Amino acid sequence: MIDLQQLLARRTFLRQSGVGLGAAALGALLDPTALLGADIAKSASKGAINPLHYAPKAKRVIFLCMSGGPSHLETFDYKPKLDELAGKPMPESFTQGMPIAQLQGKELKIYGHQTKFKKYGKSGQVFSDFLPHMAELADDVTIVRSMVTEQINHDPAHTFMNTGTQISGRPSMGAWALYGLGAETQDLPGFVVMTSVGGRNPQPIAARQWGAGFLPSKFQGVEFHATGDPVHYVGSPSGYDTQRQRDIIDTASELNKLQMARTNNPEIATRIAQYEMAFRMQASVPELADMSDEPQHILDMYGVKKPGDGTFASNCLLARRLAERGVRFIHLYHRGWDHHGGLKQFMGVCSGLCDQPTAALIRDLKQRGMLDDTLIIWGGEFGRTPMAQGDGRDHHIKGFSMMLAGGGIKGGITHGNTDDLGYSAVENPVHVRDLHATMLHQLGINHQRLSVKHQGLDVKLTGVEKSRVVKELLA
Repeated sequence: MIDLQQLLARRTFLRQSGVGLGAAALGALLDPTALLGADIAKSASKGAINPLHYAPKAKRVIFLCMSGGPSHLETFDYKPKLDELAGKPMPESFTQGMPIAQLQGKELKIYGHQTKFKKYGKSGQVFSDFLPHMAELADDVTIVRSMVTEQINHDPAHTFMNTGTQISGRPSMGAWALYGLGAETQDLPGFVVMTSVGGRNPQPIAARQWGAGFLPSKFQGVEFHATGDPVHYVGSPSGYDTQRQRDIIDTASELNKLQMARTNNPEIATRIAQYEMAFRMQASVPELADMSDEPQHILDMYGVKKPGDGTFASNCLLARRLAERGVRFIHLYHRGWDHHGGLKQFMGVCSGLCDQPTAALIRDLKQRGMLDDTLIIWGGEFGRTPMAQGDGRDHHIKGFSMMLAGGGIKGGITHGNTDDLGYSAVENPVHVRDLHATMLHQLGINHQRLSVKHQGLDVKLTGVEKSRVVKELLA
């Protein structure tokens, strides 16, 4: 701990120095990191992995989470046998000893596809009629049909998908990416989250799904509101002009620096950096949210009726604007894909809300030259059963599908496969941790070398279990 004489000497220096707070404020306008101090500024922008382990193919990730678990059997995974055996008992050879959620102990009957499938593009990839817009991009995307996960209920499954473990309180994948790479922008958070709602039984999403866990809190995701101002209190209160706010932040920063010198607490460094960012966001966020500069044909392409109306379409357009401004990790949740009943009806609702905006985001990034260095991931926390639950499907973890595009991912390929009924991944299974390893690889990070010492362990996003980069997906 610093002694009193040293503390007084520091205060005297600050008081008598020719560089006052006014000059420091001017310096901050010229160099936004100047007030943070060298070490703090470095930690605010530089990642823990510097230099990167590989030449990165992607600079950023946009994860489009279809929360609730979209059915792979109504999106990407066509199984003729499913229709042939519809209504018949599910063979016990598939399900015996397997984890089942709400169908446990009930008569299991095969449920046929609730839509038609077609081949698209030169690649001949298969899409269902629920996804006509995404189907037009068949040659630009990769479909993984052999995903597997370990948690069969929504909240732990989201936790597993987001953090690589079912243990609550671990850093989310966005936090890991921001920690490893650092931020590209000083005017917006490096990790932004948005949610939209529409469909059946929208499951709640806990804020810990984008938390920083044991990493410093500056790496956690910042939730932007889907309607109104994206961030509360982004406007200045009555009677406070920019200079007055600048003076308050400067004073608070100096006091926080004194406290940090006494305690060496990294959260104080976070507080200083976040005060500075909050000040700059008062200019950057209104400009970001003002979509009046978007031409009508872009709004029409996304299906945006009213910018900032809280829809998935509006959030996708805002995601593109965030990506343009250097945000590292953008996570959009659409809540409504939990189709235990009314599968056909609510697949129509959810795909109607999410299909066109997803395709538009990919097209928009491509036409702006940004798709090559933006990794897009589309999918849910798990899939749905081949067995019926009334006129819906239950939770399923043994085999489901996800779609990837951009960021050095091959276009026009389908990777892996499930069995004849879409129950288990039987060809080239891809575990959630493999997805994480591949994502980090495309960002230039070796997943085995991105770790933090916590409670005596070297903790990683991909854990201690064997994980691999799915090189078959890489261009």
